[in-house]
Amino acid sequence: MKIQNKNSNTVYSTESGKLCPDCNEPAPKCSCRKQQEPAKGDGIVRLVRETKGRKVKGVTLITGLPLDPEGLKNLAKTLKQKCGSGGSIKDGVIEIQGDHRDMLELELVSLGYKVKRAGG
Repeated sequence: MKIQNKNSNTVYSTESGKLCPDCNEPAPKCSCRKQQEPAKGDGIVRLVRETKGRKVKGVTLITGLPLDPEGLKNLAKTLKQKCGSGGSIKDGVIEIQGDHRDMLELELVSLGYKVKRAGG
């Protein structure tokens, strides 16, 4: 049985090497710091306008971004500010309220992404 001390500052053990500072497990076996891998795709960011399930209100969906969850959050914040509207992130897809495909396309291209409009 392993007793964990919350005041322990052990960062290295001769038995197992580098330790995770959060869970005190060996770094290769640590599950608390493993970040989700970015979604693998074809390298093209797609912009879609969708109204399904939203009555008349439409949103612009941005899919295919090769970013981790923290990167998506930061990019979504920047894009929402550029558009002057709200939005959210759901399952790795950024949703921006309203039809802002023109502005978003210019902004994403300036950030170095290959952008394609999808759907009608």
